[in-house]
Parts: sequence; structure tokens; C-alpha cells
Amino acid sequence: MMNPSSCDTFVALPPSTDGQRIIFGKNSDRPCDEVQEVVYFPAKDYSPGAKVECTYMEIEQAAHTHAVVLSRPAWLWGAEMGANEHQVCIGNEAVWGRESTDEEEALLGMDLVRLGLERADSAEKAVDVIVELLDKYGQGGNCMEDECTFTYHNSFLISDRTEAWVLETSGKYWAAERVQDGYRNISNQYSITTKIDKEHPGMRDYARERGWWDGQVEFSFAEVYSFLTKGRIEASASRYCEGRRLLEKSKGRISAQTMMDILRDKESGINMEGMFMTTGSMVSVVPKDLSLPAVHFFTATPDPERSVFKPFIFVADIKQLKHTCSPCFGEEDPVKRKPRFKSKPIRKHPLFVKHEVVAAIIDSTRERGQRIVQKMRELEKQKVEETEKYLSAGVEDATVLVHLFSNTVEEEFKVYSKA
Repeated sequence: MMNPSSCDTFVALPPSTDGQRIIFGKNSDRPCDEVQEVVYFPAKDYSPGAKVECTYMEIEQAAHTHAVVLSRPAWLWGAEMGANEHQVCIGNEAVWGRESTDEEEALLGMDLVRLGLERADSAEKAVDVIVELLDKYGQGGNCMEDECTFTYHNSFLISDRTEAWVLETSGKYWAAERVQDGYRNISNQYSITTKIDKEHPGMRDYARERGWWDGQVEFSFAEVYSFLTKGRIEASASRYCEGRRLLEKSKGRISAQTMMDILRDKESGINMEGMFMTTGSMVSVVPKDLSLPAVHFFTATPDPERSVFKPFIFVADIKQLKHTCSPCFGEEDPVKRKPRFKSKPIRKHPLFVKHEVVAAIIDSTRERGQRIVQKMRELEKQKVEETEKYLSAGVEDATVLVHLFSNTVEEEFKVYSKA
């Protein structure tokens, strides 16, 4: 198994936010050569008995799936993060604990993210969907495209227009915590302690049977299911603590820009570099007012410090986001063949290809690179300001938003072409 590496996921709720809004954010930290794409799937109805092919296994399809926008590693079915038309947002993290991880192919945590978004119209319902699927199908399988085995348990941060939930799993066992105000973040460690609002019915008995909990002291999921060293939770606490510190620093005025700045923070390690790096980022602004739309920003490119957060709003008639959609290999895709393959196909989408070239310029030419980044920030600021009017006053003509994300990508192309 690889050494634990992780993403970071954040949520801020009133009164921590600037206005009656919920702000959700996530960095997806993945192998540095992996492409992350942003894709859209419309709502759809299915006939009884329909099946859906997830990354490694086929399961029963729901009668209806909600429209979703996803940021995902281009080789798999699931997603690292995303949102649905009901403004449910989900991100997942890798966690490791006392229970061994399973290499047997089942549902990946990333599959559970997409399934939760497709099948739930609220954050609490998404918790229920995920744990039901976990109980029925289990979690497991290699989370990397190549032959290197990388397996983990999963934690999830889930939000909607009114609240957020943290769901943490260990094999089939799990605990969930409801968050109704303030802020919360998760990283690659268990973080639910004694505040448990839902749980697997056998979670405490299993811990007692394994000798992890004596049944006398107050039950803390993190302490019982984590590796322990002298009574303290092992695992990398620095990113988790840094994330909380950055949220606390802006408490009461956390905005989309605040969350983007946090995701760009390299000193804290939240914007990760190296063999594992931030390959995609997401920030969502979700008003509590049901009459107002939410805005979901995605980069679809590595390193948010040199990427543009581009807005997406759910409206009718959105088509697939071709600029950030990687080539599809269908049944010829090596992921669908056994045993696992030794070479990976090229999955780069058009924006990723352009971004690679510009990123190299930014890295190698300081003055020119600074000018490019400045232009990228100007474009992003323009889009944040443009979407603010929809967040505040609503949408009069939804047709102007059908191509909002794709048009912003085209404007990003223009910035690159002048580089």
C-alpha cells in the first residue's frame, strides 16, 4: 500500500460565511500524471431491473438519477467531488485506521460520491444512500489506474442548502456527524469523536469484540477506529489543523474567494505538490434561499494556484462539457480488462492539453508567467462578479447560462493563446 496521501474538503455555514450561504470547497490530490475531467450528466429515468456499471462492478440502478456535475479522475466511473441539481455537494477523502483496507474490487469511495449525488436530494439522504450501498456492496479496490495497489477507507463531507454531514467509514462500519452551523473540514484522518448523530448498528459491538473499546469510557469514533500512539490519534494531523486554522481566520466572512484562497495555500500543504498533487479543485456557493441558484466552480486542471475556477449553474438543456471531457475508450478501455494493464491510454482533455503548455511557461519564465497568472486571475474575478448577481437576484433568463462553463473555458483558451 502507498503511504497515506489525501485531499482536503471544507464547508462553511452561517454565521461563518459572508451572508446566508453555504460555501463548500475541495482539493482533489491524486497521482501527478493523472488527468481530472469535469463532466455533466442530465437527470434520467430507468426501467425496473436496470443496472449501472460502476468502476469495477455492476449494481442495481435507481429508478431516477438527478443531474450531476462531477470532477473525476478520467479513468473511472465515480468522482472525487461534485454537485447535483438539488445543490447537494459531496467530496471524499482517503482514511486509514485499525481495520485493514480491502483490495477486492467493490465500490470505490469515488463511486459512492457519484451514487450519492445521483440518488439523493438532500445531504442527509446522501448519507443514507451511501451507507445502504456500503452495506450491500462493500468498498474496496485499487484507487489508481496503474498496477500499484492503493486502497483506503473513505470519509465524506456532504452539504446542501441547510446543513452538512460528515460520514466516516471503516470497512462496512461507519459514523456520521451533523453540522448545522460554523465550519467543518476533513482530511486523511478520522475526525468524528463523541458527537455521533447516525451510526452502523454494530459499530460499537464490533469495536468491543476487537478489544478497541472497553464499553466503559465515552465512545469516540476517531479514537476507537484510528491507529493510536500513546492515546493520541496518529496520521497526518497537520493539514487538518491548518485547514481549521485558515477557516477560523476568516470566520464570519468566508466567501467563494476565501475558499479559493484556502485551496491555493501551498504553505499549509493543502495545495499539494510532488508525486501526489492537487489535480482538480472545486468551490460551491449555495444560498439558503431556495429561489436562488447555486454556483459551482471547477478548475479541471492541476494546481489551483495556476488554474482558473470556472462557474457552472444547473439550468435546463446543458450538454456535455466537451472542453473538459477526456477521450472515451468504451469497451476497449484497459480498466475494463483483466488482469490490470501495464500501460495507460492518453486521457487528456482539450483544456488539460492547453494548460500543460502554459503551466510549463509559468514554471520556466518568471515575468511572462506572472503576466499569464494575472490574466487568469482577472478572468476568474470577472466570473465571480458576474455570477454574484445570480446568487443575489436570481436568474431571469436561464438560457444565457447553458454554456456558462464552456464559454469560460473558451475565454481561458484565449488567455493561453496570448501567452
